[in-house]
Amino acid sequence: MIPDKFCPDVLYGTGCSDTSCIAEHDVILCELCIVVCSPASNYDSHIRGQSHRTNLQLATTLPGRLGAEDLRRCTVCSFNIPMDAWGIHLAAPAHKKHEQLAILRNAYEQAERNKRGINVSLEDGVDFGVVTLEQAAEGDIQTAVTVTNETSEWISMLHTEVRSRIPGHAKFTVTPNTTNVPLRTGQPLRFSVAFRHTQLGRYDARLEFTFRAAAGNFVIARRLRIAVGDYEDHELLKPVTPFVRSRRMHWSVDGPVLPGVAPPREIMNWRRELRHFPIPGELAEILQIRSPQDTIDRLRERCFHDGLSQANHLDYFATLLWIEEHRMAEDLKMYDMIGVEFVQEGKLHSLHVHGLAEKRPSVTIGDTILVQASGGGQAFKGMVHEIQEERVRINFHASFHGTGTHYNVRFTLNRTPLRRQHQALVAPIRSPQRLLFPVSGFEGLERPVVASDLRLGLFNSTIGGNPAQLEAVISILQLKIGAAPFIVFGPPGTGKTVTIVEAILQILLLNPEAKVLACAPSNSAADILAQRLTSLSPEELFRCNAAFREPGSLPADLLAYSYRPTHQFSLPSLAQLAKYRVIVSTCNNASFAYNIGLPEGHFTHVFVDEAGQASEPEVLVAIKPLALDDTRVILSGDPKQLGPVIRSSVAREFGMEKSYLERLMALPLYSGERGRGTTYVKLTKNYRSHEAILQYPNEKFYDGELEVCGLPSSINAFLNSRQLVSPKYPVVFHAISGRNEREATSPSYFNIDEAIQVKAYVAALLQDKRHPVHAEDIGVIAPYHAQVRKIRRLLKESGLGTVKVGSVEEFQGQERRVIIVSTVRSSADLLAYDAKFTLGFLSNPRRFNVAMTRAKSLLVVVGDAAILCVDPLWRAFMNHIFLRNGWRGDEPTWDVNAPVLTDADYADELRDAIAAEMNSVMSMLPPEQDMEAEANVERGQWEGGDSADW
Repeated sequence: MIPDKFCPDVLYGTGCSDTSCIAEHDVILCELCIVVCSPASNYDSHIRGQSHRTNLQLATTLPGRLGAEDLRRCTVCSFNIPMDAWGIHLAAPAHKKHEQLAILRNAYEQAERNKRGINVSLEDGVDFGVVTLEQAAEGDIQTAVTVTNETSEWISMLHTEVRSRIPGHAKFTVTPNTTNVPLRTGQPLRFSVAFRHTQLGRYDARLEFTFRAAAGNFVIARRLRIAVGDYEDHELLKPVTPFVRSRRMHWSVDGPVLPGVAPPREIMNWRRELRHFPIPGELAEILQIRSPQDTIDRLRERCFHDGLSQANHLDYFATLLWIEEHRMAEDLKMYDMIGVEFVQEGKLHSLHVHGLAEKRPSVTIGDTILVQASGGGQAFKGMVHEIQEERVRINFHASFHGTGTHYNVRFTLNRTPLRRQHQALVAPIRSPQRLLFPVSGFEGLERPVVASDLRLGLFNSTIGGNPAQLEAVISILQLKIGAAPFIVFGPPGTGKTVTIVEAILQILLLNPEAKVLACAPSNSAADILAQRLTSLSPEELFRCNAAFREPGSLPADLLAYSYRPTHQFSLPSLAQLAKYRVIVSTCNNASFAYNIGLPEGHFTHVFVDEAGQASEPEVLVAIKPLALDDTRVILSGDPKQLGPVIRSSVAREFGMEKSYLERLMALPLYSGERGRGTTYVKLTKNYRSHEAILQYPNEKFYDGELEVCGLPSSINAFLNSRQLVSPKYPVVFHAISGRNEREATSPSYFNIDEAIQVKAYVAALLQDKRHPVHAEDIGVIAPYHAQVRKIRRLLKESGLGTVKVGSVEEFQGQERRVIIVSTVRSSADLLAYDAKFTLGFLSNPRRFNVAMTRAKSLLVVVGDAAILCVDPLWRAFMNHIFLRNGWRGDEPTWDVNAPVLTDADYADELRDAIAAEMNSVMSMLPPEQDMEAEANVERGQWEGGDSADW
């Protein structure tokens, strides 16, 4: 770690007034480039350098030193720090690490400057720009570099060397490879720098000339850069503006906020009103603590010290909901708009909101939006009436005049879903133990069933050939009164929804009095359930929709099963609702049954499909308010796939990220062979994927129990394809060196090089006449929203826009013949890399599992192996592919035959590379500019990082 050599008042302030200060003051921080210049005389050469000039051209304003009055800006870390924590921040390892890098950037600059009378041409380095793959493969990309001794001093060139990010992977060469050659005054030596490679990507290296002089050896370096790809694609996808962290808008409201008029909606005869459940004042105060760890410590002491139990279940989850609500409200502030204009359209005012069509921010009809003139004054609460693509139309108070005035806009959180979950938590329950903490005696069955226990005429005959599916259906039909929730554990492609639908239809057939509530966390999943039940008539099946659901988002074949008397969805009469045999809803919207007045016990069966994707309070909305002892509860899902999306790290710390399904399956009643067949059934026949695609996740997540049962014509469709490395192995890992980038105020990452490689695969697949595939059969998954947008744009511009591109969450429950995964995270510059935090949520095992199990017949993963290998799960996956000859691109730098330890910190390998890089840079500097004392890194201290975004 850097000793405290530099005076922080000089480095980060306006100067030091302490006459007794012994720290070094001969230093200047360039806030624009975040470079520490020491001695201060280096600042003049720094600002003349290409890097500073480029940053100055791109920047619109210098980073501010101060945020709010009680905050101080740390330009090195790009964070606003509370004034009372400034000293603690400067001493923290995370700050020291960023300070190290700032000093090291200056060391790089010094190494790249001509010195001691030696002039190396191309002082700004060599940037070949963007070249085509054909040019790179031919190797005709080269430039000349000259070295001239402009003094009479005796100096010789010891050697030349090209250093790359990954040792041994340099694609640049320098000729001639001169060693120990005298440099005669005025007689330049000429060198040729060339590049040759056969892969797309970004390649950076450093050309080092080592010289010997009487005063000692020294080095002059030149940076080498090239991008292999398509110039037009790079221009299309490059950052629109440099990334700058979004500033939080200062919102000050004095006096009343004038409301607009809410959109018209059908008046419902609610028997039970939905309460508000505001955040308690004491909890709100704790949540204002800036440090997440301090917040966690306070909450553990005040609210969570006893852990979750049946006695405190209500208070425990109510507190978690409030914590999550606070975080959601704070996150919405990221979408604050400053200085925007409204367009008056009749009685409404419209506003363009970038990202609205992608629900960033998520705005629905009936939401409220706060508005205030940019200079302050009267605040208004607008009511959203219409949403069209990226325009929202709002009703304001009659005194609002939008035209010609600039306003600040803040989106507000729609609390209705959270209020419904609070309502479910406080609802009285007849049998809390059997639903929340079941123990021995609550098994649904005395023993596992066998096919002969119940002879069924199956609606779906294929279930008869699947013993686990048939067992699940029979088990559900024979559940005892008072049984604990029964779980259908459905790994990818095993047909859990098919199983649930068969069970529902059998219940209706065998029990004329049965009434079923079938739910799922999302509209899309609920729609699938309803579509598979359309053998029922509209008098038997009702698809319940939220009032302001966009009508166009409902599949056309479900319109007859919905109720939309006007321009909005609604509910029929209570009497009509009571007649339906099956009602399908999202989990949250299932609160309608309780609020409209259906009696307890009305539903004989409650099914929740994809239950692993919802939080416990969300699932309980569908179960807890109306369940009696004889209400059978059936959950289906996979605890090994994506869980609920929880935004608050504090709420995750106390268990809210664990779904109801996962928590139940961790109880002894559901454990291992004891519960199998009596409290849960595990489906094992996979009808989706080729064996090569399924093998790794099967072994990693499902104990190797999954059987490959897909149709050969489907799963073998791409064998012998030219896109494969091995003709019989339809899995490819394509190693590519790219670069993380961000733009504007979005913290989301994109990777242009990977996007171009994805496009290349899509185009090649669609052109392959021997293995024909439609664009609709190809899916592209990226874990970052910015990459999703970039790939969508690139494919659209290339006439390939019908290929679905989405996040991992968007693909859960879906499948495609071909899946291409772009992992995004990369770093051509090791010094900008933080091994602990770079992978972010990419290293989440569940996210990995979902992404790798969507493909039927071809899986292609595009990523930076040198970065992904720090995670044990990814390292083992890449080893698996490499050893089966599915690898394309530069080979792994680690031993692929060595066992992978699940708890190992493979980031140490990158830390070693970073330390070696630092030592190499420091060794370039002549003795009078040696900064080793300031910049030497202790590997054990490289634990900090900008984790605030995660």
